[in-house]
Amino acid sequence: EAQLVESGGGSVQAGGSLRLSCAAASGLAVSTYCMAWFRQAPGKEREGLATINMAGGTTYTDSVKGRFTISRDSAKNTLYLQINSLKPEDTAMYYCAAEPRFWCPSMVVHDFDYWGQGTQVTVSS
Repeated sequence: EAQLVESGGGSVQAGGSLRLSCAAASGLAVSTYCMAWFRQAPGKEREGLATINMAGGTTYTDSVKGRFTISRDSAKNTLYLQINSLKPEDTAMYYCAAEPRFWCPSMVVHDFDYWGQGTQVTVSS
C-alpha cells in the first residue's frame, strides 16, 4: 500500500495557481510526522521546497517564499501545497515526503524516509 499519494498537478499558464494534495495512508498521520514538498525538474536534482513540523511550524526555501504555502488537514490526513503566480521555471514533478520526527530536518532528500510517486506540474508562458 502506497503511504503517500500526490494529486492536483496539471498544465497551467504562467500566473495561474494550483493546489497540490498529498493523501497519507492510515498508518502515517500527517500531524505526527515532519512533512515536506520537493520538486524535480528534468535534468536537475530534487530540491526541497517547504516543510511543516508536528507543531505546525513551516519553513520555505528562499526561491518560493511568498508564492508557496504548505498546510495540512489532520482530519483528512492530507498535506497541501498552494502554488500561486506560477512561472515556467516551476515546471517539475512535485513530491511529498514524510519523516517521523517532531522537528523537520533540513530539506535534504536523504533525510526523508517516505515518498509519494509525484504529480507533474507544467507551466506554459
